[in-house]
This record gives sequence, structure tokens and C-alpha cells, in this order.
Amino acid sequence: MKEECGVVGVLLDDTKSQSKTAALQIYYSLYALQHRGQESTGITVYNGGSTHSLKGMGLVPEVYAREDIAKLVGHVGIGHVRYSTTGQSRIENCQPLIVNYKSGTVAIAHNGNLVNGSDLRDELESEGRIFITDSDTEVVAHLLVKELLKHGPVESIKNVMNRLEGSYSLAIMIDDLLIAARDPLGIKPLCIGKTDLGLVVASESVAIDTLNGKLIRDVKPGEVVVLKDGEVESHQVYNTTHAAHCVFEYIYFARPDSVIDGQLVYKVRERIGRELAKEHPVEADIISPVPDSGITSAVGYTRESGIKYQEGLMKNRYIGRTFILPGQEMRETAVRLKMNTIAENIEEKRVVLIDDSVVRGTTSRKIIKMIKDAGAREIHARIGSPAIIAPCYMGIDMATREELIAANNKVENICNTINADSLGYLSIDGLVRAIGLDKEDLCMGCLTEVYPLEIPGEKCQCRQTRLNQF
Repeated sequence: MKEECGVVGVLLDDTKSQSKTAALQIYYSLYALQHRGQESTGITVYNGGSTHSLKGMGLVPEVYAREDIAKLVGHVGIGHVRYSTTGQSRIENCQPLIVNYKSGTVAIAHNGNLVNGSDLRDELESEGRIFITDSDTEVVAHLLVKELLKHGPVESIKNVMNRLEGSYSLAIMIDDLLIAARDPLGIKPLCIGKTDLGLVVASESVAIDTLNGKLIRDVKPGEVVVLKDGEVESHQVYNTTHAAHCVFEYIYFARPDSVIDGQLVYKVRERIGRELAKEHPVEADIISPVPDSGITSAVGYTRESGIKYQEGLMKNRYIGRTFILPGQEMRETAVRLKMNTIAENIEEKRVVLIDDSVVRGTTSRKIIKMIKDAGAREIHARIGSPAIIAPCYMGIDMATREELIAANNKVENICNTINADSLGYLSIDGLVRAIGLDKEDLCMGCLTEVYPLEIPGEKCQCRQTRLNQF
């Protein structure tokens, strides 16, 4: 299974009067991370020698009632929101995943995808391990339990990381011990924060903000952090010459108000718009975004070009993000439900339409048709990412080249397919400038066909990683 998900872990100070309300803190945090996954969610807490969980299919407010949260008593816990990219939307795959073993209980919440997950699963099954899910998370859980029978928690996680290839940000609870780990390349985000009640780890800093907390720092690539007694204990398991942070977090997935690896996502997207205006200027009457993900880049384009910003589309905010909805038919239906035009704003106008990306072309084609039907004279599509030409093996819904419109078509053909008057993609260099990190520290495999680790049948530019001994 490949997933784009959100994880959170909370450890409350047991001297505080609200020390048993970890589940409530996790609930609020998952609300803030809802954009990362809308299929299922789960919360697991530890209290007095036992683990308690609540998981279900649907959005955070649909799964949890106030009385349910009140029953999840404990000072430490982890939570998860999930989106599966290969189907299999079923309750068994909801996380956190819990495994009981003779010395205790392990609970794991995972964001990422293991390139060698199938091989590890085959190995474990040959040893007699039984799997109840088809997710990589259960592979990690079985490996960890094997190690915990022989070693302490940190040593066990280090040994597991030595077996894993791919992307992972993990929130792990071993009985009442809360641990977070990030893969050696830091592909998926993970950060640490502090609140009045305790410590938090989360996929994005907005989860910490929601708790009125303060971002301490990002979990470093290849780092394991143990949260205990109000302190953050760091173990740098791997050192690497360069990281490989996923550029799609900045382009699309993360909330604009999140800070990821030192960069405020809002400012990155604004700079993307400015770069687009420099690279692809056009005479037009208005700049109009595809809401919500195109809004910030449209602001940047307007500020750089001087062309008026004018909303031409309205979003139904009760519909999920079409890119991360599973199944093509569901995505196409969602576009019609999700967007409506403001005809008065776009009639007889030359419109620069700003969107974050074009993956399959489905949404772009339908939106442009809607705008033309509303009377727009011209539509010039400007895309806040380079053309996506290759699959993602790290956990984003780009399973095959066949479904990627830019993998098999030139820009002119794509422009004709989506029925735009012109089409301009952001360049690789423009994206790097906008993100503000070293190009060598970014994963752009889906844009360049060069991946940061070995993928069978694909080109790679491997980052050298070194396992630390401790």
C-alpha cells in the first residue's frame, strides 16, 4: 500500500490536571491534518497498562463523537488520517496499527511508502507471520516486534530502519513510550512541538498551532526522537550527504500555514506565482485561481505581473480534494460538485488560470470548460509545478505513467487536450528558487525521472547515507 497520510503523537505532562486528555489533543490535531487524508482516521491511547483505540472510515468529525473521545483516557497517544492510493479503502487498513506481543503493545501511525515493502512482507510471511492488512505499516510493526523481543526500543527501531527502503514518517507508541522516526532522506515531513500540556509530534506544524503550541523543530532525516518526562531525546541513526524532501508537499499537499523544513509553505507558493509570472507572462484582464490550492500562487502572480486578481471560481468546501479522492469516476463527479463559476467576474475576460499542478488533466479540462461556458474570452493556464512525467514511488497517487498526461504528451498537446488558449508550466529551476532549499535536498523524481534511491527499472541519484552506531 502507498499512502499520503497525516500522523500525530501527543505526550502530556502527567502532573497537569488535564494529563489524561491526550485523545482530545490528538483529535484537534487530526482536524488540522484532515487535508492529508479523508478516507479513515484513528486514535490510540495508553492508560494504566492497557491500550484503547477508536478507528473508523470517514472524516475526523464523522468518526469521533465527544463522548467517544472522553472514553479514551490516557496521557500518551498517537493518531492518523489516511488516504490510500491503490484502493483498499477498508476498516482493516485504518491506523494506528496495533500489535500485541508477549512484553507489551506496539501502536504505529505511518506516512509514506516502502519501496521494498513487498519483499519484506514475503520474508515475514515465510517466517510464519500473519498479516491482516495490506499496508506497509504492518510490515514495520512485525519487524519492530521481532526486534523488541531482543533489544530495547531505540535499538529496535534503529535495526528496523536499517531494513526499510523508501519514505516513512512514523509515530510509534510502545506501551506508554512515545517515539517518532523519519527516513534517512527526510522525504515526508515530521516536526516536534511543545504546548502548555506537553509535547507533540506531527506531520505538519499546523497540528501544533491548533493546540496553541510552539514549533520546536523538524525531526531530522534519519533521526529517532524519544519523548519522555517533558524532554526530547534525540538519536541520529543515519547521516546523509543530502536530504530528499518531497516537493509536492510545498506544491500541493501541505497546508499553506505550515512550516516544513524551515520553509513557510504560504511564502513558497507565493514565490511560485512570482516565478510563473516571470517565466510565462501573458496579456490578460484578470488572474483567477483554482481554489484552494491555486490561491496563494495566484496572489504571487498578481503581485509580480500587476494584473488584477479576481476570483472566477467558487469552491464547495464540503467536498474533498479531487486529487486525493480514490477512483477516476469519483474524481470526475467531485469536480462538478466542487466548483462553480462566478460568471459576472469572468465574462468577456482574458483569464490567467492558476493551478498547482496537472496530474491526469481531468480536473483542468473540466474547469476550463466551465469557465469558457461562463463566457471567458481567453483562458491561459499557468501551472505552479513543472510537468509531472513519472510515477511517485514514495506515497503519492501517481501509480503509472499511463495516467500522467505529461508523461506521454508535449505541452502543446496538453494545452489542446485541456482546451486552454495557452499553457505554461513552472520550470525546475523556478520551483527550486521558490522552495528556497538546495536542489540536491529535494525529491523531484516525478518531475525529472531521477529518484533519490534505487527503484527497479528507474534512474536514481542515490544520496549517500551512513548508519550511525550507538
